[in-house]
Amino acid sequence: MTQQQFEYGDSGVFRADCAVLASRGWLRAEIVQDARAAGLQIIHETALDGSQVPVCDLTIVDCPTPDAAQIDLLDALADCTARSGRSLLVSCTMGSLEDVYASLPHGDVPVLVDPTRGERVIAIGTILSTLGAKGVRELSERDRLELVRLAEQVGRLAERLEGLEPGNPETTSAFRFGSSVGVNLGEDSHAWASKKARAHLPDPQTVRTIIAQRKARAKFFPEDLFADPAWDILLDLTAARSEGKRVSVTSLCIASGVPATTALRWISQMTEAGLLQRIEDQQDRRRAFIALTDKAAEAMAQYFAEIGAGAAVPV
Repeated sequence: MTQQQFEYGDSGVFRADCAVLASRGWLRAEIVQDARAAGLQIIHETALDGSQVPVCDLTIVDCPTPDAAQIDLLDALADCTARSGRSLLVSCTMGSLEDVYASLPHGDVPVLVDPTRGERVIAIGTILSTLGAKGVRELSERDRLELVRLAEQVGRLAERLEGLEPGNPETTSAFRFGSSVGVNLGEDSHAWASKKARAHLPDPQTVRTIIAQRKARAKFFPEDLFADPAWDILLDLTAARSEGKRVSVTSLCIASGVPATTALRWISQMTEAGLLQRIEDQQDRRRAFIALTDKAAEAMAQYFAEIGAGAAVPV
């Protein structure tokens, strides 16, 4: 399969079209049905194999048990959609997450892990809401209005599929992860305004104790009552950095305490915000690790220095 098979023409015309690649026939039919209901035009649907694939405004790929050829295909698609400004949506299983994540070097590709139908529809809606921004100069006013209608339509479809309660921002806001989390770790931010001496990360056992205490709450309260994936991710990576260990994306998703798809959204947003960084495995191209950036590590060190060794263990 060559890169030329994924190239676009130079028409510059906005087309809300879609290609679906899924080897499981029943799932491919389901994805096609949902994409059409969202207002997308399906121009290609096939199994995930080495056949020629036209790259569309949105390409949806399902990778439950990818082999080497499928990973290469996914890598080529990711590269082409990134260069052309189009969108890619990938679903996988927890078992295939490592391979899939490593093949997507561009962090803005949404990955769904064992998604429900409603989760997939919401992801399609999120992408629809951003398609216009990618080609805003090519869109006519009529196109923009149509895109808004498509996004609204896909939101209503998700509500019907999953019984989501309208008006609840925790469940129906399909686009709540569409913008930056608002974390600023630039040199002008408050965290870096002072010229304090560099603090040291805490003993990893201290951090592991905090993590264990946080998990213990689930024995007595609903697990989602204290959901704070960003902090759990930071704690796990802080301990790993102190221990000199590498953390895989699968391990970090588990440590976050939320569903893997949600954890991946947080990892993506925190990477964009400068808190996390992706580190490729030099020995195995099909693996990638997640780590704190130096600035995030310094912020964690300053936090633990601030609370003091004698303070009550924070959870």
